[in-house]
Formats: sequence, C-alpha cells, structure tokens
Amino acid sequence: MSQQHNESETSRRTWGRRTFVWVLSCTFVAGTAVLPAAEPSGGSSSASGSLSSPEELTSYRAFRRMHAKSEKLNQEGWLDAWTELDATGFRYTIVSERGSDYVRNKVLKAVLYREQQIVAGGADRAALTEENYTFSETEPEDGLRYVLLKPKRKDVMLVEGRMVLDADNGELLRVEGKLSKNPSFWTSLVNVIRHFAKLDGVRVPVSTESVAKVKFAGQSRLDVFYEYESINGRKVSVAGRRMLASAAAGTR
Repeated sequence: MSQQHNESETSRRTWGRRTFVWVLSCTFVAGTAVLPAAEPSGGSSSASGSLSSPEELTSYRAFRRMHAKSEKLNQEGWLDAWTELDATGFRYTIVSERGSDYVRNKVLKAVLYREQQIVAGGADRAALTEENYTFSETEPEDGLRYVLLKPKRKDVMLVEGRMVLDADNGELLRVEGKLSKNPSFWTSLVNVIRHFAKLDGVRVPVSTESVAKVKFAGQSRLDVFYEYESINGRKVSVAGRRMLASAAAGTR
C-alpha cells in the first residue's frame, strides 16, 4: 500500500512538474516580450490619448535577465541572454544559465523562442490601441493617473487591468492586470506587471513580473529585467543608463 502511494505521489509530482514548465512557456511570453507596439491612438476616448508621445520603438539590443520559479515543486532556473530586435526580426543569444534543466529548457528558453515567433507574426494584436482596448480614466490619486484597460476580445496577449501614468507629464509607469484569456486549462489566473521608463526619448519596458496559478504546481513566477545597450540604432546615453539602473532598482 505504501509503495503504491509513493509511486502515485511520484507520478503526480512528475506530471505536475511537466505541466508547470509547459504552461509557463505558454503563459509568460505575453508579459515579457519587448514588442514595437503602437501607442494609444486619439479619438473619442480622452484616456486613449493620455500618454505623452515618445519616439516609436523600432529596434533595440538589450541584456535580459530571467528567473522562473515554482515553490510547490521546488523548481527554479536562471537565464541571461542578449536580445535584439530590428526590421529583420527578433534574435537572442544565451550567455549563461543555471538551475533546473526543466525550467531553463522548457520555460525560459521557450519564452524567448515564442517571442521570436510572435514578432515574426506581427505585434499589432498586443498593442495599446483602440483596436484592442477600451480606455477609461479614473480620478487621479497620490500623483498618479489610472487608465482602465478593457480588452475588446479574449486574447492571451491582452491585459485586463490598468495603465499607471505620472500625473504631471503623462508618462507610462506600468501596465498591470490579468491576462484576458487563460493560456490553457491548467492555468486559472495570470497576473502581469510591466514597468516602463523613457530612455533617450523612447519608452521601453525595464522589468516584468508575472505570476500564474497552475494546477498541481501552485503559484509559479517569472521575473525579467532588461538592460538596454542601444535603442533605435543609438547607444543608450549615460543619463539613460542611470535612469535604467534606478528604475530596475526600484522594482527589485
């Protein structure tokens, strides 16, 4: 009886581990991809035009630090990679990795590969535009403005939540909420927070936090930090690097 129980428990843990890494590879790309998405357009909604208008992101080279973990399964892994995006597509080069083979190969590397596929297929479906979202602004609070995001369709690339803006200049500070569609039967909730900064006139993500509730695996998490070397063909300035370091420190 005890042996059967142990075999059943081992089987359940193995299944849960495999489910965990498969689900996370499908889940977290929506929160980690640095896509050249359009800004909110103008129109009838004042909230959709509430962001200041920086230069559009068209290309970058950035060092990306990634960490994924499932506490219940005691599985975690780390990966560092150089990532590049330009008119020819998205590319990445892994420079270091450690931790669980499952997490590194089936989650972290899979996220990068899926991002490559998404960029190749076009990023319009994830953009903060009126084609994808209904925008509505709430009352400012504590020096911040909040714009509610309501996706116009169920899509794993869209977030139901809000944009958080600086009340003085309208700068986008973060996007936070849950994915409007769960990536799979195994995932009951995916929360995403993307932190932004404007570096040398271009708005870019500086870090992301994604937390998913996964059947058998419990709560699972992915954190990503971005260190930009160049944006739109230009080296990031000293001031830009300082701003990036300050922004990253504030989210760790």
